[in-house]
Amino acid sequence: MRTDSLIPAQDAHGSDAFGQDHPSLDAAVFDDIQRVWGFDTLRPLQAEAIAAGIAGRDSLVVMPTGGGKSLCYQVPPLAAARAGDTRIDVCVSMTNEERDDVRRAVRAGEVRLLFVSPERLLAPGFDTWLGSVGVRAIAIDEAHCISQWGHDFRPEYRQLKQLRRMFPGVSLHACTATAAPPVRDDIVAQLELIDPLVLVGNFDRPNLIYRIEPRIDGRKQILGVLERHRGDAVIVYCMSRKETEAIAEYLSKEKFNAACYHAGMTSIQRSKVQERFTAEKLDIVVATVAFGMGIDR
Repeated sequence: MRTDSLIPAQDAHGSDAFGQDHPSLDAAVFDDIQRVWGFDTLRPLQAEAIAAGIAGRDSLVVMPTGGGKSLCYQVPPLAAARAGDTRIDVCVSMTNEERDDVRRAVRAGEVRLLFVSPERLLAPGFDTWLGSVGVRAIAIDEAHCISQWGHDFRPEYRQLKQLRRMFPGVSLHACTATAAPPVRDDIVAQLELIDPLVLVGNFDRPNLIYRIEPRIDGRKQILGVLERHRGDAVIVYCMSRKETEAIAEYLSKEKFNAACYHAGMTSIQRSKVQERFTAEKLDIVVATVAFGMGIDR
């Protein structure tokens, strides 16, 4: 990995106004961002990452959670299309009819951004179909899972090293919030990134406080924290589904606005809890690690 391609961020949680100098992007791109996503500012390194995507240059983007990685790979397809409407589809678990509809829309040029799981991407014949519709770029989120140090949870991530062979003329963009230097080097090597732009954000999070305390009376200790943050958004993580239900019930009896969330609930039940929490109608979610991805509150 070339050291001259690594650009550090001084403040990963500051912001740059659109009016400031971003020579790597033209005004039309900022118009797209304001019109579609409603953002008036960009966070550090977003402009550089977006520019790399538009230019078709391989990249590795390492930003802390909340740093805005998803915008880095969502903007370029829209900027390339300059269309009034952009359709985004998720191709993970669909009926045959839904998959046929998505494939028709992709072939017709109606879909600019297609989300697929690694398992779907590696399914027999899927790469051939993608190649036939003219895919221009591939972004891999949670790219640390590609590394030999991070692929145990999703072994299919390790197989994504086939992408360069499968799509030799397509730019590859790896995004993650977790990657020490050896992992970054391994991601670049595994994906065979070509002269990648490597952007690494500042991981200092002055708004976060970490405390480790011995568990003496778990419920009493939880109450002590929640009393100091009554009315705020809180996630209490538990090790088991049964414990999430018991703690949520306990907190409700203590007059807290709480609900549980775990993989044993129906999708409708989980969606309802997540929607209420996101809409600030629910203060506390007691959950297993199945909860928390993509929550913006």
